[in-house]
Amino acid sequence: MDEKTSRDDEKSREQAIEKGRKQERELQREREQATEKGRKLGLEEERAREKRKGGLGTGIKIVIFLLVLAILVAAVAILTLSVSVTNVSPGTSLPFTTNYGVSFPEGQTITIGNTHITVLTFENELISDIDGDRQRLVVGEDRVISERRAVITTLGAITLMDTNFQINLKYRGDLENRAYFDMAVHTSKQVPEILLHQLLPPEIDARPI
Repeated sequence: MDEKTSRDDEKSREQAIEKGRKQERELQREREQATEKGRKLGLEEERAREKRKGGLGTGIKIVIFLLVLAILVAAVAILTLSVSVTNVSPGTSLPFTTNYGVSFPEGQTITIGNTHITVLTFENELISDIDGDRQRLVVGEDRVISERRAVITTLGAITLMDTNFQINLKYRGDLENRAYFDMAVHTSKQVPEILLHQLLPPEIDARPI
């Protein structure tokens, strides 16, 4: 092999080595670019997840706040319920009726609106006293609490119910010192039972029938 051929071979090897190094540098640069791109994508996805998580957390907090607020308002509304009953002249149409089964404790004055009722059994009769007016009843007979006006308000100013009403009591007998009646509450307006029940004291254990 002459000197010229030897130099050519050496040059070819150097060129091949340089080419290999160049390719390696290009591959390394591509790997670095791919790694950087992957890192950026990962950061963007993480920010997107955090944003979604934050939005969901905020939504849940708002829903919880609204629920708590609604419960507080409802509690305050119930606690501030006020019932006012006044006498009125009879004659208003009372087309709506709600029926209850009730029992009065004997000898105890019960107040319905502004009406005071006391009942006491004697032999086979019931002595009923409504605002000082006494009547004797036998099973099946009625007593009427004359027409009144009832207004239920809450929060000091919001009117929930404003209606005229009249109560009919039909005596059903007595048991264990309690007098039992069918009670019909006639009203001038359609009134939700939950509001109408505010007129009735717990002592009479009124149950819709």
